[in-house]
Amino acid sequence: MAGRNGRTVRDLRRANRTVVLQRLYFDGPLSRFELGPATGLSSGSVSNVVADLVADGLVEEAGSVDSDGGRPRTLLRVAPHSGHMIGVDVGETRVRVELFDLTLTELARAERPLEQQRYEVEVIVGHIRDGIAEVLAAADIAPGQLLGVGIGVPGIVEHTPDHGAVVHGQTIGWDAVPLEELLRSTSQLPDAVPYFIDNGAKTLGQAEMWFGGGRGARNAIVVLFGSGVGACLVTPEVENGRAVEWGHLTVRVRGRRCRCGALGCLEAYAGAESLLDRWREQGGRPPEGTDEETAMTALLVAAYPAEGAEADPVALAVLEETAEYLGAGLSDLINLFQPERILIGGWAGLQLGSRFLPAVRHHATAYALRHPAGRVTIDLGLLGPDAVTVGAAILPLADFFARGGRRAEPEPEGPPPAWRTALEERAPH
Repeated sequence: MAGRNGRTVRDLRRANRTVVLQRLYFDGPLSRFELGPATGLSSGSVSNVVADLVADGLVEEAGSVDSDGGRPRTLLRVAPHSGHMIGVDVGETRVRVELFDLTLTELARAERPLEQQRYEVEVIVGHIRDGIAEVLAAADIAPGQLLGVGIGVPGIVEHTPDHGAVVHGQTIGWDAVPLEELLRSTSQLPDAVPYFIDNGAKTLGQAEMWFGGGRGARNAIVVLFGSGVGACLVTPEVENGRAVEWGHLTVRVRGRRCRCGALGCLEAYAGAESLLDRWREQGGRPPEGTDEETAMTALLVAAYPAEGAEADPVALAVLEETAEYLGAGLSDLINLFQPERILIGGWAGLQLGSRFLPAVRHHATAYALRHPAGRVTIDLGLLGPDAVTVGAAILPLADFFARGGRRAEPEPEGPPPAWRTALEERAPH
């Protein structure tokens, strides 16, 4: 039965389960008494919801605490092994696959380096498929126990009714790649296990907002600084974050050619790939046959040698120029969105780290308008190199919470997906 606002009893129960699960997840262990003010639910509603969640195996007891003059209060927490998620990072140097329990404790991982055929679609699909099978076998987890597989990819992700997630990755040569469809056609996972595919910068942003340096911020931008650059914008209107193709803002008319084919993009100056190219062009000599991460380490050692050694002026100049371009790019984000916090992640951002950050901060505030520049903080992300996989695993976890802790149901047979989706879009919310 629907109420005046269109919500049914089932909707109300799902919402109550969601709010209790989330409070236990982020603030637990908590007692039933504490859950009342934390969730805004009555004591009766809390008792009913907790009983349901315990019966479903999602919540378990976690000790007790003394109360004021009464019986000790039982503490409750989310049961770690009541669900599992896989996070996948289709990165610039490797495909990383990680298996997590419900509390995002890593249970197993698999990595596949990307070498000559870096982004050939069949290669990437094979790496993801094999990595999923490997981590499930390593942890002895049945595929049907998964809540879902989250995947962070370079490029723009379009969700279509007929093909699922389609990736437009211009910088890696992907033109409307039906990645979800390809994975479903080759994977051994049951049809009921959903895929959640999104931009890698967005999954990085999701991780930092849930567990890292973005916690508590209402307006934040999380930057992915790797071979290329991207960003995730989080505002009260876009709480789950929105990927923005920040790396393809034009910073120099008729400038260097970017991987996307255009001239003068920020990525053509601030991305790690272009940074290393400029070092080579000016006489720098990274070790032959090494990957980008190893070459970046060599650049850093040349620019910032051990105490007593002389810095390579070319390497230092290239890094200083990169810091200015990156800072100028951040100033655009500051002026456009006026964030309270900017976090820099990605493998290159983490490698350059604290030595690079003061110069980036200086240029960002120098190029930005004074008022928004005076209100923003710019720091490194806190979650390290696994942030994208953690954020990817959060995608199925967030969906699980939104369902009130219910697993996704398999698609029923019937109307074609496009027809069913059109009906759902017209339905009242």
